Amino acid sequence: MPATLLSSTLLGIDSILVHVEVDVSSGIPSCHVVGLPDASVSESCERVRSALRNSGSPIPSRRVTVNLSPGDIRKEGPRFDLAIALGVLCADEPELAGLLRETLVLGELSLDGGLRPVRGVLSAAMEARRHGLKRLLIPVGNVAEARLVEGLAVNGVLSLRHAREVAAGRARPVEPAARARPDPAPPPDLVLVKGQLAARRALEVAAAGSHHLVMVGPPGSGKTLLASCLPGLLPPLTSEEALEVTRIHSVKRLECGLITERPFRSPDPSVSRAGLLGSLLPGEVTLAHRGVLFLDEFPEMRRDCLEGLRSPLEGGRVVIARANFRANYPARFTLVAAMNPCPCGYLGDRQRACRCSPFQRQRYQGRFSGPLRDRIDLQVEVARLSPAELVRAQAGECTARVRQRVLAARDRQQRRGVLNSQLEGFHLAEHCRLDDRSADFLELAVRRFGLSARVYDRVRRIARTLADLRESEKVEACDLAEALEYRYLDRELEPEVDRTPLHPAEGSPKTCA
Repeated sequence: MPATLLSSTLLGIDSILVHVEVDVSSGIPSCHVVGLPDASVSESCERVRSALRNSGSPIPSRRVTVNLSPGDIRKEGPRFDLAIALGVLCADEPELAGLLRETLVLGELSLDGGLRPVRGVLSAAMEARRHGLKRLLIPVGNVAEARLVEGLAVNGVLSLRHAREVAAGRARPVEPAARARPDPAPPPDLVLVKGQLAARRALEVAAAGSHHLVMVGPPGSGKTLLASCLPGLLPPLTSEEALEVTRIHSVKRLECGLITERPFRSPDPSVSRAGLLGSLLPGEVTLAHRGVLFLDEFPEMRRDCLEGLRSPLEGGRVVIARANFRANYPARFTLVAAMNPCPCGYLGDRQRACRCSPFQRQRYQGRFSGPLRDRIDLQVEVARLSPAELVRAQAGECTARVRQRVLAARDRQQRRGVLNSQLEGFHLAEHCRLDDRSADFLELAVRRFGLSARVYDRVRRIARTLADLRESEKVEACDLAEALEYRYLDRELEPEVDRTPLHPAEGSPKTCA
């Protein structure tokens, strides 16, 4: 009679319940794994055989067949080792299968019978609770992560022999040793940023409304420092967000504790499309979920990577579709991109001349396509400081003061139910109502600068954030004027656009009363 134990496999960041059926029958001694296993699952037979022998358990000199059901989902990794080994033991101890009836079993076996932690235990625990299971039998290194899910008895075990004794009720599970986790290094303080008032203001707006930001400037102007300051302006993760972020990172690394800090991901410009957007495992855009994704040297990235950002920037999700695989990854992050104005980096610089030809500039800037620019809310220039500014500039506001305004603005948005960057349709029309003067000003700006419908909506969202920073319920013309100032690339890369400033009589004052 085959023994059936419950385990799970990962499908993206989701966990799928797997029935591990082990049949020990007469025949030539061998071991076969079926059910669409990958190479690491097929190799589990050798690990199980050595672990059984070194644990003092009898090795059946018979034919062992392992079926992983459902058979149309690909199984990956060594996570089924413990379930297969216990299933083999059930051939001599049939009562063991009954004791493991409502237990999810996960763990990688070493050749001496010890257990190593596996990835994605948090997702597996959520799946076990959803199916009404009562217990988990997992390596002790995964216990802390599994206990983030309430309503399950989590049994941590050290080895195959220990797992057998715990399942039979003859031993107690092991509690994980308390380990002090090093505190992550705090982000740099904004007080370190000299000058750059426009960029500092744009960073504050990006943090307040979760707007995407691109900074354009020569090397050494402070773009990377500004981007690394952004996490310090953001509010802490809520308990639900922390569990959501931890679940994502649990799929990528072992022994993942609860993540309480907002992620800050900074992949190299040479990152592949799968590394950035994800494939069988989540990519950088998903690992930055609820945090910040910083992309330096933006135009130097591969074209398919750049254009692949359109969907997550617009909808906050990445859909990966393959022949036998489909995953839907969350990707609600704040993008901060940095780029030079030209390949050499000194176009328009006051201290160094540009050496690029017009063709080189056009090719470089053309990598940042119009549809992608439309999805970036804030576009600002970060010019190089003059020697006097660099040496004598006074320190600006610290992160703590700016963060207070950001938290107040976000609190107003949360009371409305959604962050400003996510306002759509009826909610956008309701919370960004314009009076006649503001509507006339925005209509003139749309006509003068040739703004698309998408940019029109983004300008209104930014204006709503600016009004929240002013602690105002009403979006005024001054908010729209400042929001339009953050379309730097649209003005620089579109030569047919009339760049003459709006006449004061046609526009609005720069400050609100």
